[in-house]
Amino acid sequence: MKIKSTNTILYCKKWSETLAFYKSGLKLPVTISNDWFVEFELNVAARLSVANEARTSIKSNHGSGITIGLQVEDVETIRSQLIEAELSPTEIKEVWGAKVIYIHDPEGNRIEFWAGQAQT
Repeated sequence: MKIKSTNTILYCKKWSETLAFYKSGLKLPVTISNDWFVEFELNVAARLSVANEARTSIKSNHGSGITIGLQVEDVETIRSQLIEAELSPTEIKEVWGAKVIYIHDPEGNRIEFWAGQAQT
């Protein structure tokens, strides 16, 4: 199997708030957008999308069982940016040898930003 890219789709009950969170709060670039679905670029091969559950056959999981893990260069800088955007990141923790912080989107999905050498 040869996968060229990846896209995680979050089905959202709190559509407007979740869209604003990723678009204005995290400032992710939009690649595709219509009135019920928006795709954001994470990097050249990874996407994160939000879909309005009112327009789909799949419903929100209300953040249950989802963590979006994003490896970054510098957790301290990301944490400062998240504080400035009023997104309430956690304190920096060490998890498996990596520096980690967490935030939650309006649907309750946990987003993990981590840097360093993670040990599994």
